[in-house]
Formats: sequence, structure tokens, C-alpha cells
Amino acid sequence: MLRFAPSPNGRLHLGHAYSALLNARVADRLGGRLLLRIEDIDLGRTRPDFVSGILADLAWLGLTFAPPLRRQSEHFSDYAAARDRLAERGLIYPCFCSRGQIAAQVAARAARGEEIRRDPDGAPLYPGPCRHLSAAEATARRLRGEPHTWRLDMPAALRTLTAPLSIRRFSPEDGAEEIVAADPARWGDAVIVRRDVPTSYHLAVVCDDAVQGITHVVRGQDLEAATDLHALLQHLLGRSSPAYHHHALIRSEDGEKLAKSKGSEALADLRARGVTPEAVRMMLGF
Repeated sequence: MLRFAPSPNGRLHLGHAYSALLNARVADRLGGRLLLRIEDIDLGRTRPDFVSGILADLAWLGLTFAPPLRRQSEHFSDYAAARDRLAERGLIYPCFCSRGQIAAQVAARAARGEEIRRDPDGAPLYPGPCRHLSAAEATARRLRGEPHTWRLDMPAALRTLTAPLSIRRFSPEDGAEEIVAADPARWGDAVIVRRDVPTSYHLAVVCDDAVQGITHVVRGQDLEAATDLHALLQHLLGRSSPAYHHHALIRSEDGEKLAKSKGSEALADLRARGVTPEAVRMMLGF
């Protein structure tokens, strides 16, 4: 079972088309089914026309998906339940620090000459002051309605491991697998639940893959490092772990990654210019 999981915060471009087509090819080669998931937890950026545009673009490419369509915004209670399980075990903690406060803490440490470790995305690891709040103080602040995220207590999470954490990688050509070591510690106390919704991308995708019975994940190399964190969450929640393949990204002529935020030409624009689905497939090697 595979899934293609776009976010409806913009229009699909060639990078999305490549990932969707590769998922379909792998599903066919492995004799599996391909599901469609709409990852719309970012309620502030999600728009109905983006959702309808995704469906139109995928249909134009000739792709079909097995039912049912899953929309993350309809399953916040599932993610909240997973959050509560982690909280009950003391594996996550509420963090009341704003981004500005965290930046100031990091700057102060740098000024003292302390080493600033960074996560795979380049962001400084959380310095950790809220990890040391007493349960009474944290609860009181939550009851007062103070905005907060929930962070993974990485040291506590790692102590639950009884063996080294690993990830299954597979070949999209023949499905052959290999086992590689995972290193979730490099993410530090990552945000597992955002301020505005009862989840994050990391928590939602782990829950969704388990609920949907996903056995193979095909996605871009930009998410490869996050798989270490996902493997740890799968372990903590007792969820199954798919095999992963992270494909190369489609880039512009100047070598930049295609992105909605950068105004990369959308599939809808190609269609309006008279480009055919066959031409897109050929352009992408399908």
C-alpha cells in the first residue's frame, strides 16, 4: 500500500507530478494499491480551490487512486489521542517559548561561546528550558491558556529503546530492501504538536500511515532526514514502520528546488499553455 500526500496550500508543480507518477509506477510494480491523502493540517493556508485543483491535476495526468480519500483535517481527534498517549508516558512536554524567545536563548548561548547544534534542516536545536518545568507549573500555565507547543523529550524517548533504531529502505525498481541506522537524536526536542492544531506533520503522517496500512512510502529527498524522527514516533506509539524510498527532487534550470512559495510553474499553467499529459510524463521520464 502506497500513498501520495500533497498539501493544499498551493498548486501542484512538476515536482509533485514526478512524485505522484513514481508512486503509481511503484504501486504497479509491487502489485499494490495507491491511496490519496490530503495533508491539510495547516488550516490557515488551506483553500478549497487548491484541493479541487489537486484532484483536477491528478486526473489530468491520468492517475487514479483507491478509495477512501483521507483528509487530515477530519482526523484531529486521532492525533490528539496519540498526543495524549505520549504525554501520559512523559515523552512530550508543553513548551511556552515563542520563536523570538528561542532565538534570544540561542543568541545568548552563542555569545557565551557555547556550541550551537543544529537539526538537519539547519535550525538550532531547542535549548530546552521548558523541559525542566515542574508538572504543576506546566499544568497551571496551560490552564491559564498560555499558547504552547508540545515537544518530544528526546532523552526520555531514546531511553525507551531496547535496541538500535533502524529504517527499511527499498528499491523502486524491484522492491529489494536494506536496513539503515536511524539517528533521531539529531532533531533534538522536536515540535510534535503545533500551537494552532493538535498535531504536526511528523505526528500526523505517522498516525495516518499506520491507519491506512501504508507499507511503502515514496517521497522526496527533502524528507529523508525526517524519517529518523518518524521511526522513533512509530516505536513510541507502537505503530508499524513502512519501507521508504526518497527520490531525487525536480529542480529548475538554476538548480533550485521547485516550490509553491517560489512561484514554480504549476501544472494548471502547463495545461493552459496546451502542454499535454503525455508531454509531462515524457519530460519526467515516465
